[in-house]
Amino acid sequence: MKKVALVTGASSGIGQACALGLLNEGWQVVLVGRRTEALQDTVAKAGAHAANGFVMPADVSDEAQVKALFDKVRQQFGRLDLLFNNAGISLATTLPGDVSGEDWRRMVDVNLNGAFYCLSHAFKLMQEQSPQGGRIINNGSISAHVPRYGSIAYTATKHAISGLTKAASLDGRAFSIAVGQIDIGNVASDMTEKMAKGVPQADGTIKAEPRMDMGSVVETFLTMSRLPLSANILFTTVMATNMPFVGRG
Repeated sequence: MKKVALVTGASSGIGQACALGLLNEGWQVVLVGRRTEALQDTVAKAGAHAANGFVMPADVSDEAQVKALFDKVRQQFGRLDLLFNNAGISLATTLPGDVSGEDWRRMVDVNLNGAFYCLSHAFKLMQEQSPQGGRIINNGSISAHVPRYGSIAYTATKHAISGLTKAASLDGRAFSIAVGQIDIGNVASDMTEKMAKGVPQADGTIKAEPRMDMGSVVETFLTMSRLPLSANILFTTVMATNMPFVGRG
């Protein structure tokens, strides 16, 4: 029986690449995002494996939509073996005094609340299914450890994801639910194109930053996903070798 995975933010970037990686390895993959057409385009990229891709649009920041999503997964598949909690947004470089309440709440709604809603429903399903257990991988960030200049809202939510990972990992022990976190730094994607042109540094300068190939992220993610539930990578960092992280400023 093929294992079932659910990937949020699967219409582009890291989510799309990791969803395709799982499809190529024979998983049944539920692709989640807000744009149905973009999700369908992702499934089409899977070629011969496209039949194992299932498009289920949802806004992870909407608790009711997340509940409906997991109810559908339970009904259609009866279980969930892997959640990749990947959906997230960022803001332009903004100093704390200029971040609006609206932008702050949107960041928290998507990056933190959305991650919790998905983790909570996945946890419950994994706890109740037979055989019991599963794996949850949260997409953290380099910013879960070290902030980037002008990123207080993003940094706060990603620090919170680390707490979410640790608490859920502890709570999951009794149910064979392994929870881990992948922290990614400067992968080549639409979201990081500006880094190749120059971004603000801690010393006030603007500098271009090295980026790594998406394949490195996918292989790291798949390494986590392949582990038996008796083993867990709690935290791992994959980053462009020469990007500013250690000694960022």
